[in-house]
Amino acid sequence: MRRRLLLSTLAVAVVAILLLGIPLAYATNRLIHEEAQQSLEREASAVLAGVQFRWESKQPITGAQIEGEFPGRYIVVTLPDETTVTAGAKPPKGEHLLTDSRASGGIHATVSEAAADVEDDALRSLLLIGSLVALGVAVTVALAMVQARKLTIPLIDLAETANRLGTGNARPRRLRYGIAEVDRVAEVLDNSAVRIADLLAASREFASDASHQLRTPLTALSMRLEEMVDAADYPDVVREEGAAALAQTERLVAVVEQLLARAKHDRTGAAVPTSIDAIISQQIEEWQPIFHRDGRLIRRTGEQELIAFVTPAGFSQIVATLLDNSLVHGAGTVTLHTKITNASVVLEVGDEGQGVPAELERRVFERSVSGGKGTGLGLYLARSLITVDGGRLELVKPKPAVFAIFLRKATEARLAEERVVVGPV
Repeated sequence: MRRRLLLSTLAVAVVAILLLGIPLAYATNRLIHEEAQQSLEREASAVLAGVQFRWESKQPITGAQIEGEFPGRYIVVTLPDETTVTAGAKPPKGEHLLTDSRASGGIHATVSEAAADVEDDALRSLLLIGSLVALGVAVTVALAMVQARKLTIPLIDLAETANRLGTGNARPRRLRYGIAEVDRVAEVLDNSAVRIADLLAASREFASDASHQLRTPLTALSMRLEEMVDAADYPDVVREEGAAALAQTERLVAVVEQLLARAKHDRTGAAVPTSIDAIISQQIEEWQPIFHRDGRLIRRTGEQELIAFVTPAGFSQIVATLLDNSLVHGAGTVTLHTKITNASVVLEVGDEGQGVPAELERRVFERSVSGGKGTGLGLYLARSLITVDGGRLELVKPKPAVFAIFLRKATEARLAEERVVVGPV
């Protein structure tokens, strides 16, 4: 698409420049030749008038006088007494000349100029026009490249955002590009991301809650049926029916266990030994322009080359959620500080804002709890994701707010068994 935009813009500009430049070049060339001819006509009339005045006043007429008044011209004057006076250097034989002659009172004056001088002037004018045309084409190419980049990069970003939604990474990106139509699409995708996140959370909660709620009564029912089959003195038919009911109950328990397993082993929980440096750097690179637009900075401190058990995509989403939370609710510089403890790899994300209100400190990770500028889903989903990976997300300092992600530290034995992921997936 970028190439098509560039070629179409360049074609339009080149056609417009040529439609203007070719007539301009022709008109300039013709104007220079006409101006040169008119100049010769004026000079011939002036020479004739001057010579005629001197002749009538009996003054001497010399070539030096005429050359001094009209330098750079070859002038031939024929007087009434057939005397010939020349002025200027005589052109070489065969050289093309522009000439104009005037006659009056028996005096004949001819003024000549080398045509090559006029052609040189015309060529310089054409070169100037050609340079302007080339400059115009170059400027057009540059502007076309800038415009093509401005139009295609947002579309690439939107395609990536749509792909993320398709893979379950339902995180609003909050990117805007200054193009009304594209910004509208970006806003719709962000709203869809919020709705998809809500639906995913609701479906996961339903599966987990339904599994837990059904497993308990089914287990109790199974125990009661076992007691009935083992202890009761009923006819064989009743005993047979009880055994069948027990078998059906056991099948229901297996189905519920399967649902619970699917709820617990979501694909976001595929934790592997991962180098978190690349993920943090990628998130800083992605969010820095948005913070810079608001006059804020993101910096990283602490230890590096740390490896922890995480799901790369899930951890990336968690860091993005904390940065987005700081962008909306915080202020000043955002600091990402990494460190290692005896049992965990820790990433702290803090800013210089007013922090979390006292009434929200204990509820900040609850579903639909927000400080008034968000949906209340971000921190809730972030904690859910890190919990699946065996980690924790905590508010370690409310004012100013500092959130800490505690990740499972990868031991040397586990690193020897598994491949380390070095970047976002």
